[in-house]
Amino acid sequence: MSGLNKGVGRVEVTLKWDPAPAGSPAHDLDLVAGVFTADDPHGAPVQLVHFGSRSPDGTITLHRDSRTGQGFGYDEAMTVELDRLAPRYARVVVGVAIQQSGGRLSFGDIAGTGVRVREGYADLLTHDFADVPDALAATVVEFTRTGPDSWSYRPIPRGFDADPQTFGTLLGAEAS
Repeated sequence: MSGLNKGVGRVEVTLKWDPAPAGSPAHDLDLVAGVFTADDPHGAPVQLVHFGSRSPDGTITLHRDSRTGQGFGYDEAMTVELDRLAPRYARVVVGVAIQQSGGRLSFGDIAGTGVRVREGYADLLTHDFADVPDALAATVVEFTRTGPDSWSYRPIPRGFDADPQTFGTLLGAEAS
């Protein structure tokens, strides 16, 4: 927790997966964050942060982008500074999309997947995508403004049969 009764403030979302077997196309997973306004919390994101981008105000930044999963532990990292987001923003959803350039891949096809959400040294949640093995993309966590200076979070593991481009438009949809 960030301060007394302030809820979540600044979090880091990290992603890991095992590299593709030798001779196979690389597995490329990407963290994606959508920011939504209070006026339309489940519509189209007003900001979409992914590889090669960051939020215009600098509150959401992708620090590391792996294209192969090679490395030790978590290879991709995104910082979300909820405590700096303008008051008009009421919801942030973070998910993971699998690039489909090497052929159709789902989470069940990729070994060692995992995502972790932390604030400081405290793990808020971890997820391994085992509950969405046929999905090509999945939401992981939702942050919701609970007051002028406070945010809460909840896990929202939900799989999508969508490529990364389409996933960006579906990221904020309510579960049916």
